[in-house]
Amino acid sequence: QLQLVESGGGLVQPGGSLRLSCATSGFTLDYYWIGWFRQAPGKEREGVSCISTSGGVTNSADSVKGRFTISRDNAKNTVYLQMNSLKPEDTAVYYCAAGIPISARYCSTLGSIYTYWGQGTQVTVSS
Repeated sequence: QLQLVESGGGLVQPGGSLRLSCATSGFTLDYYWIGWFRQAPGKEREGVSCISTSGGVTNSADSVKGRFTISRDNAKNTVYLQMNSLKPEDTAVYYCAAGIPISARYCSTLGSIYTYWGQGTQVTVSS
């Protein structure tokens, strides 16, 4: 059974860092795009970052560029989201998702492309 389980969320002060992990099982990770998404209360889901099957290509929302970094370790079946310089507006539930790739040369943060989703982990940025 295909599963994605997020961890690493929590409460952090503005300017702080967190590393989210997405542990996967039940499928071959390197055959899929992996994306990170977030949803804040009262807001629509937002695509944060994605990584291609090879890990050589990433894509991030403008709101997190230069602060968040996505990476994958196919041997450990895990994808990471390193979040630095966190801001209160980064507060949200963060989800990872797996999608069948359209291309090996890029990835997309469009949520509708992703088929399999984790349950989410809460990130709260507050002083």
